Amino acid sequence: MTTRRNFIKNTVLSSTAIAVGSSVMGMPASSYRRIIGSNDRLNVAIAGLGRRLGAYYDPIAQKESNVNLMYLCDVMESQRLRAKENFSKIIDYTPKLENDIRKVIDDKKVDVLINATPDHWHAPGSIMALKAGKNVYVEKPCSHNMNENELLVEASKKFNKVVQMGNQQRSSPHTIEIIKEIHNGVIGNPYKAVAFYNNSRGEVPLQTKAAIPQGLDWELWQGPAVHREYTDNTWDYNWHWYGWNYGTAETGNNATHELDVARWALQVDFPEYAEVEADKRHFVNDGWEMYDTMEATFKFSDNKVIQWDGKSRNGYSTYGGGRGTLIYGSEGTVYVDREKYMLMDRSGKLVKEVNSNSNEAGTALGGGGSMSTMHVVNFFETIRGKEKLNAPIDDASISMAMVHYANVAYRIGKGFKINNKNGRMLDENAMKLWGREYEKGWEPTL
Repeated sequence: MTTRRNFIKNTVLSSTAIAVGSSVMGMPASSYRRIIGSNDRLNVAIAGLGRRLGAYYDPIAQKESNVNLMYLCDVMESQRLRAKENFSKIIDYTPKLENDIRKVIDDKKVDVLINATPDHWHAPGSIMALKAGKNVYVEKPCSHNMNENELLVEASKKFNKVVQMGNQQRSSPHTIEIIKEIHNGVIGNPYKAVAFYNNSRGEVPLQTKAAIPQGLDWELWQGPAVHREYTDNTWDYNWHWYGWNYGTAETGNNATHELDVARWALQVDFPEYAEVEADKRHFVNDGWEMYDTMEATFKFSDNKVIQWDGKSRNGYSTYGGGRGTLIYGSEGTVYVDREKYMLMDRSGKLVKEVNSNSNEAGTALGGGGSMSTMHVVNFFETIRGKEKLNAPIDDASISMAMVHYANVAYRIGKGFKINNKNGRMLDENAMKLWGREYEKGWEPTL
């Protein structure tokens, strides 16, 4: 029999459900979504609204992601306004616009920071966010130097938060497929990988003192880097080539991706030795301040080798594409890039070719595509406990270390041995570049 207490309880619940249902029916779609699935909705902020912004439109907008874009943050006003306009076409609510990443991080409602700032901000900004309890998706390169590399991994563990680097090919289905086959022996024992990138970047202006562009917070743009006067054409992209205060050269800008695929295929961690041949080969009197051409060699235990062939300003397609990775094995060879893979037997005969539907950006400026979308969604779902990261920071940081080894070898003019257990460079001159000088008060700490 239904007791009087249960009768009253059920009546109240029914009445409440009717009331809520009536209320919801009168709500706009944006308010309705904030109720449905709110228990695992993620409040997201994007810091850095430049060329990588296109990578976040789809994963933010699709309903299955179940996220709320709270902030669009950038130190340049025009980029904030552009991002607002672009997102207004795909979401039916308006995120807050913010100049200062620190204010975004201080907001306790923010669950996730997507850090797409320039290189010198990646680790310091991400560590600040982790300390404030945020999960972080940080674009490559995840660090500016080896010290930051270690600090970021340590911070992710200390604060128990999810951190994924933007090495999005780790979420590429066709790449996952062929790497699994390599690990299962399809080309026998994989012993060597050649990672490559070629582009036809043009002449870069010489740096000249100039007025700070309208709408740019130049001091905050510099943030952790040593502050200096503004020089023309620096903030937008050419900071990559204007010395080591802000950027990590082409190796940090692009080699991160292919070196990561190479290391993944060969199943290796830290190398035992690194050396480079690198120089500025093009437009020798322009404003480009570091190498634009590099061949790097990394030697691992078990006689495995990874080579990097990077040509920033020579568009010749040495390997048949603008970027990709070749993996050599005792019984065959694999070519893999963002669009496809080809499997060849030992004689060089094509055994299998798989072309994906990927539309991921290659060598052109700008970013985004299906791989980036899957990578960001994988990050979201890992936060919810529904998936595992495809590029956890403790593993991604090892690929990142190879970038730093290459840059250090170039800067000191010689190769060096490496402790393959902890990644330490076994060279006194190399270790002088383990960290960097920061603007006073901006040093990253845990």
